[in-house]
Amino acid sequence: MKYIVAIIQPDKLDEVLEELEKQQVHLVTVSQVLGRGRQKGIAEVYRGHKEVGSLLKKVRIDIGVTDAFAQKAVDAIVEAAHTGSIDDGKVFVLDLKDCVRISSGEKGDLAIG
Repeated sequence: MKYIVAIIQPDKLDEVLEELEKQQVHLVTVSQVLGRGRQKGIAEVYRGHKEVGSLLKKVRIDIGVTDAFAQKAVDAIVEAAHTGSIDDGKVFVLDLKDCVRISSGEKGDLAIG
């Protein structure tokens, strides 16, 4: 099992979710976050508004998947979020030791999907 964390531009969220749906990755958690990367929080124009300060608005997507879906999920995120800009984001893939579905007590791969 893998735990995938993606940090992307907010305007790419719908495209990423659509691409994940196509790959049959349906269970995601989305959070609004602030962060900075190599651009060091340099002001930028986003949807007609100038963003200033050292932290920029980003979206974090958290996904737990079985090994069979891990690469499909990563590829879907990268394809949909890519613009070629320095601030496209990152995808982190971590090993997931276990997962427990609270309602049923199922564990592992059964609990994820």
